[in-house]
Amino acid sequence: MGADADGNFSGKRLVIFGCGYVGSEVARQAVARGLRVTALTRNAAKVAALASGGVETVVADLADEEWHARIEGRADLVLNCVSSGGAGPEDYRRSYVDGMCSVLAWARDCGGPGTLVYTSSTSVYPQGGGGQVDETAPTEGEGERALVLLEAERLLGERSAGVGRWFVLRLAGIYGPERHHLLDQVRAGEVSGDGGHHLNLIHRDDIVSAVWAAFGAQANVANNVFNIADDGAATKGEVIAWLANRLGVPRPRFTRLQAGPRRMATPDRIIVSERAKQELGWRPRYRTFREGYAEILRAL
Repeated sequence: MGADADGNFSGKRLVIFGCGYVGSEVARQAVARGLRVTALTRNAAKVAALASGGVETVVADLADEEWHARIEGRADLVLNCVSSGGAGPEDYRRSYVDGMCSVLAWARDCGGPGTLVYTSSTSVYPQGGGGQVDETAPTEGEGERALVLLEAERLLGERSAGVGRWFVLRLAGIYGPERHHLLDQVRAGEVSGDGGHHLNLIHRDDIVSAVWAAFGAQANVANNVFNIADDGAATKGEVIAWLANRLGVPRPRFTRLQAGPRRMATPDRIIVSERAKQELGWRPRYRTFREGYAEILRAL
């Protein structure tokens, strides 16, 4: 239902919902692999760039259903990597829950994709205390946004009759090319959060490789949840000290406050990704923040 036996995706059709930071890179690689790619985005400014890369583009709000008629025919592969349309809980619900309902209705009506991959988040785990967290851990979430993500996951499991198989990839904190928020904080001398807490990270390119691993997984691997995080298990203080040294700036102070729209601090835990390694055969290219940030710094 994913790749052919030799791992060849050429000639298959991929539909991507949410062609942002992760989705755009999946689209680029998919075209290079010989797939026919259709992407839905609400950002009209992205159309020209996607089209120039050989991607068929539909501009629409995922939560609506008017786009259903504009993406006709069956898809072999589907990636739902939509992000929230804003900072509020209502934006999260519209993007993730209403969006998932719309995707599943479309999938049912168009004959159903062979494989659907949905990118969720490790924020659904409430555990702290510095312990290890795998996919068997309870998922109560921290705050309304985490509960929305869990609801979208449940919808996929409950309404997947039109889908050959599905995978949920719970992503750790995303970093990579052109995402320099942490670097900017280090340069500014002030970093949000607590330096003693573990910082679970995953490079964008390793997320993309996990998507391909799910698409090409063996037929007996299906309908499951996978954590996607690197093997770093470093505290935020370790990461910041390393970055400050590489940037040649003094170590910044920690505010002990969360940055951005988050209302709660991320709990101190270590996200474990052994299931993805064992069942999908996935391995992160950037095993720790050092390998990933070293490449980013070289490109600056």
